Amino acid sequence: MTSIMTNTAAMAALQTLRSINTDMAEVQDRISSGYRVQTAADNAAYWSIATTMRSDNAALSTVEDALGLGAAKIDTAYAAMNSSIDVVSEIKRKLVAAREPGVDKLKIDKEITELKNQLLAAAQSASFSSENWLYNANAASVGTKSIVASFNRDANGNVSVTTLDFDTAQSMLIDTANASRGLLTRSYDAALLTSPAGTTGVRIFHLIGPTTGTSDEIKLTSSTTDAEMDDMIRVVDHILGQLTDAGSTLGAITKRIDMQESFIANLMDTIDKGVGRLVDADMNEESTRLKALQTQQQLGIQALSIANTNSENILRLFQQ
Repeated sequence: MTSIMTNTAAMAALQTLRSINTDMAEVQDRISSGYRVQTAADNAAYWSIATTMRSDNAALSTVEDALGLGAAKIDTAYAAMNSSIDVVSEIKRKLVAAREPGVDKLKIDKEITELKNQLLAAAQSASFSSENWLYNANAASVGTKSIVASFNRDANGNVSVTTLDFDTAQSMLIDTANASRGLLTRSYDAALLTSPAGTTGVRIFHLIGPTTGTSDEIKLTSSTTDAEMDDMIRVVDHILGQLTDAGSTLGAITKRIDMQESFIANLMDTIDKGVGRLVDADMNEESTRLKALQTQQQLGIQALSIANTNSENILRLFQQ
């Protein structure tokens, strides 16, 4: 049946053309945006996963910045600690030199005084972002410092933050508020540093700070005896060992931070790749599909044109 009221062929061709145009719009949107899943309407599950992982990656980026800040603080403390080790080694060498007969102890003491001033300057300057892990002048101790190390999400979706903790009591060199908290200001009983221990309480020394009722500052005078110098050398050597231990601890944390920074960077790249597999468009596939749809569109337009000519053919039946 041929009807001039209802052109079923044209309706079918138009429906096909509309479908082709819809598919073309989708493909063009993927090509222009680069995403196969751009909104929740495209694929709710993949969009939800990708959105969550992008948020986690942003948190990891903040962790990376925090690690960089923590590394800077530790590097500053380590540099000052390393310099202090060299200075204390030099003080030890000066004390050994003062042990030689006929040496002017007062001149050597002047050199030791300047070395102590260098220790004070190194400790005071070891500050980064208003934090100093080697020098303290406050009544309260500096305490334990935490560095944000990782952002975690478990299988149940619970999130947590992991930190690297460092007790500054291990690295504190000078504490003017409480001398016992500083490696260079606290008192050491020379007798306890011998094996077997000698008579305690006879000679107690500290490296930096004024002489107190129970502890003497390591300082040379013309009347300093060989036994006193031996005890001073023993105390300085013990302090040097403690500084070396503190430097080793700081170095180990620096290595840990470097490893964590590398891991976080790799983890962020891996998450980006995983999200990309879920939502990124395959440009080769989409471009091939667009070419095919363009061909189908041309054929659809041609089919619609042919369907519309059927009505014109009917008019010819009524022409004389």
